[in-house]
Amino acid sequence: MTTHLVYLLGGASLLLAVVLPYALRTAALSPPVVLLGLGALIGLLPGTDDSAFSPIAHRVFVEHLAEFTVLIALMGVGLALDRPLSLKSFESWRSWGATWRLLVIAMPLSIAGIALLGWWVMGLAPSAALLLGAALAPTDPVLASDVQVEGPTTTEGDEDEIDEDDEVRFALTSEAGLNDGMAFPFVQAAILLAASGPFAEWGGRWFAWDLVGKVLIGATLGVAVGWTLAKVAFRSSQRSLRTADSGEPLLALAAVLLAYGLTEIAEGYGFLAVFACAMTLRSAERGHDYHALMHDVIERLERLLTLIVLLLLGVALTNGLLAGLTWQAAVVAVLLLLVVRPASGMIALFAGRRGDLRVGDNTLRRRERAATAFFGVRGVGSIYYLAYASGHADFKDLPLLWSSVGLAITLSVILHGVTATPAMRWLDAKRDRA
Repeated sequence: MTTHLVYLLGGASLLLAVVLPYALRTAALSPPVVLLGLGALIGLLPGTDDSAFSPIAHRVFVEHLAEFTVLIALMGVGLALDRPLSLKSFESWRSWGATWRLLVIAMPLSIAGIALLGWWVMGLAPSAALLLGAALAPTDPVLASDVQVEGPTTTEGDEDEIDEDDEVRFALTSEAGLNDGMAFPFVQAAILLAASGPFAEWGGRWFAWDLVGKVLIGATLGVAVGWTLAKVAFRSSQRSLRTADSGEPLLALAAVLLAYGLTEIAEGYGFLAVFACAMTLRSAERGHDYHALMHDVIERLERLLTLIVLLLLGVALTNGLLAGLTWQAAVVAVLLLLVVRPASGMIALFAGRRGDLRVGDNTLRRRERAATAFFGVRGVGSIYYLAYASGHADFKDLPLLWSSVGLAITLSVILHGVTATPAMRWLDAKRDRA
């Protein structure tokens, strides 16, 4: 493929990324579906080379591209959430009740269900099956924008008007912000199982350090970075440092890099730190318009990165990514979207509740809980986890793992992309009438 053709295709694709979100706002079709299809068509053009778009051959590039895309998305998610989460307020923790259910119940059930299917149906080794479960369990913060909150509500001088009354969008957005960091311990468990042998040899260390210690480090450092930046941006005695007054939105990008870099050096979970940092920033001067400015620049960068990822994924789909696919793997991908995630979400959100689920001052009705359980979008985070893990341990059937993840993401983009708009419109109408 010539350089000039690459420029032409890149320009056309970027134009689509700018136009599609507005052109498809009322259509039952999401921009990721179109971009993925465009990438697949580009992959069919003469001059493309199978190895040029192989995530196995270019693992490091794929890992870091997906990593940065998820980081930007996590900052955007954290800034978009209006509902506060205060360590000192039990009521604020109760208002996140659906999120905790999805994290504590649905997430482990999804990992276990996918891992069991990978071992039993696909014939994967236990370590590879666990990796498949950990990679495909999280709801993606990148490709789930159609079912997430749109952005921060800022009402200068009247913070009482800021709230999230759409429990479905709030639950899916907050889940996407937290579960990427929560999936990492199980990715680490898969790596240890592949590299260090039986669980008895490393289980205690994994529980104390990977499952508990790194989570605490990530959350603590994320809050610390966010608190420090918020104090400087909004309350610094030096006028030149108060970026909230100048309206400089690039502070959000600095926050991403600072929180992630510091936490990774401290060996904590950087994804969790970025989300915690964003939430802490959002909690400062909650009604200030500066939050909308920061979210806007993050959203635009996320859109560009998503464009690149989806185009490359589409190209890879028609250039050998699915070459290792088996019918068993295809069955598992379908079961993930239609059975494992919905069933796990239903168990989490319906456990102990026959009627509506009270979440703080709001309510999740039965139909809203069913929608929340269904819309567990799979995406860029799965690509990152698989690329990361394959660089830290030797997993058998790696081509099959990549084919399975690629197919699961593709099916999720199509299924959830087509159903999200009409489903959310229907739920909005029901809620307005209620």
